[in-house]
Amino acid sequence: MRHPWQGLKGLPSDVWLVCASTLVNRLGTMALPFLVLYLTAGRHWTPGEAGMAMMVYGAGALVVGPFAGRLADAQGHARILKASLWTSGTLLLLLPFATTRPLLLVLIFLWASLTQAFWPSAMALLAGLAAPEQRKAVYALHRLAMNLGMAVGPALGGLIAHRSFSWVFWTDGLTTLAGAAVLTLFLRSHPAPVPHPDAPPSGSAWRDRRLAYLLLAFLPVLMVFFQIEGALPLWVTRDLGFDTRFFGLIFTMNTLLIVALEVALNLAMAHWPHRRQLLVGSLCYAAGFGLTGLVRTKAGLLGTVVIWTFGEMILLPAMADAVATLAPPERRGEYMGLYSTTFAAGLALGPWLGVLAYARVGPAALWAGCFLTAVVGGVLLGRFRIPPPASSLG
Repeated sequence: MRHPWQGLKGLPSDVWLVCASTLVNRLGTMALPFLVLYLTAGRHWTPGEAGMAMMVYGAGALVVGPFAGRLADAQGHARILKASLWTSGTLLLLLPFATTRPLLLVLIFLWASLTQAFWPSAMALLAGLAAPEQRKAVYALHRLAMNLGMAVGPALGGLIAHRSFSWVFWTDGLTTLAGAAVLTLFLRSHPAPVPHPDAPPSGSAWRDRRLAYLLLAFLPVLMVFFQIEGALPLWVTRDLGFDTRFFGLIFTMNTLLIVALEVALNLAMAHWPHRRQLLVGSLCYAAGFGLTGLVRTKAGLLGTVVIWTFGEMILLPAMADAVATLAPPERRGEYMGLYSTTFAAGLALGPWLGVLAYARVGPAALWAGCFLTAVVGGVLLGRFRIPPPASSLG
């Protein structure tokens, strides 16, 4: 019987190295999931003020995303990847020392900007390291590394936050610097690809209508997904009365499911058309977050986590592969920059609007709105058509 992870065999060694660095980094990822609780419980901000801080974080990522991708294409994906980790890790160590609200917001903006440079460079680098037929396996492995770390980071963050919110940021910063050290010490130089002399000039990602449709349809689904950073912690701790340790365990359950199932699931769906995978993943988000407002017990809440986790496992690898397929090799950073900018837009808008709706119209209306939003986005994604392989430039 074929092993479900058989598709990972034969990947280049540098793919494993990038994923190892991501794993080290993600083992301490806890600052962002606990940012709203840090601001409301540790800094005594109102939910609306905390939601605004999340919008500032998303705005910082939104501003930098497109430029980071183009910079990575020009300067080399590996170089920008390392710089992002070194600078964002250092800033996380400094953030708890901010004594005023304006300074804290500025540091949150800078933190988001520096962190955002990681994603287009990492995704473009991974796409260039492997053959096109290996790409889904590469992205699945990278998400496996991220989520293995997330199995530890937020749960550990829940324990640390119970005693000190400052150490949440310091731990995250130290592991980010450790991930940077792994790449600096061991990753070989990988210049960004250049177009073949006989190839026709490729157009800007900004003018690619297929990419624009794909990302605009994806955005409302992302806004629902990012309630894990916005309304969900308030729902779990304030309305349901559970503590930060249980909230951290939600991420652990989500991550363990991904670690156990995502690679095999995506290898099994390797021949699915993108539109089908995007639609099914979005509908899982709709069901999972829509049902969140109906549960009142730990078991019920964990059941909704299972549903939207399947959405994450199905949707996100298909999105990354779709964008990589659309992108010419010499513009992968630019395409992935716009893809990561879409994540930033979802992070800027989703938690802010979610917390605002939570405060003004109540959680029941919020979770119903999440259901409808994800359904609409899923239907739009279900109409997307990837170009045939003959016209693909990836």
